[in-house]
Amino acid sequence: MALFGRKNNNAPATTTAPAVDPALAALTGEYTIDPAHSSIGFTVRHAMVTNVRGSFGEHEGTLKLDGSDPANSTASIDVRIASVDTGIADRDGHLVSGDFFDAEKFPLMTFRSTQAEQLGGDTYRVTGDLTIKDVTRPLSIDLEFNGSATDVYGNERVGFEGSTNILRSDWGLTWNAALETGGVMVSDKVKLNFDISAIKSAATQA
Repeated sequence: MALFGRKNNNAPATTTAPAVDPALAALTGEYTIDPAHSSIGFTVRHAMVTNVRGSFGEHEGTLKLDGSDPANSTASIDVRIASVDTGIADRDGHLVSGDFFDAEKFPLMTFRSTQAEQLGGDTYRVTGDLTIKDVTRPLSIDLEFNGSATDVYGNERVGFEGSTNILRSDWGLTWNAALETGGVMVSDKVKLNFDISAIKSAATQA
């Protein structure tokens, strides 16, 4: 099911708009991200030979989907930095310190969408502004729309999953340590991972 429309630059100006898919139009509404069934995490190379994986346990956000005019759809996500969990308390403490995120001064990482486009099938690219610490830069995330369903409690849900790669130095996260064998302790390249389940607000459910 196509969630975001794709503009056809070759279509004549007089071409009428295609009919709206009723199933797509039914998705229109406001959704709240369900943190109990969603995850926002990262993967980064450590000591040149292995990967460290982590996630942020506290996050919230909203989706506004417009099934009749998908270009109007938006996404907003806030992530609490202090909730980072890599499985090792000392490492988590280092990440929230001034060497990295400086969570006491900058408690949130935020994303605000500005554009969405269909790449093909149920794959989309959502572009927006990612803010970490005091740096805001554009970011594109490739997402797969996993579909919609009504859960056992009667909630209407939509699901997305995807990822993107960033250079942490672009957001001022530059701490590192040289290894005796060459290379550095932490890679500059970080993969961000998103697995989102969102519940439609009662006011906009059919």
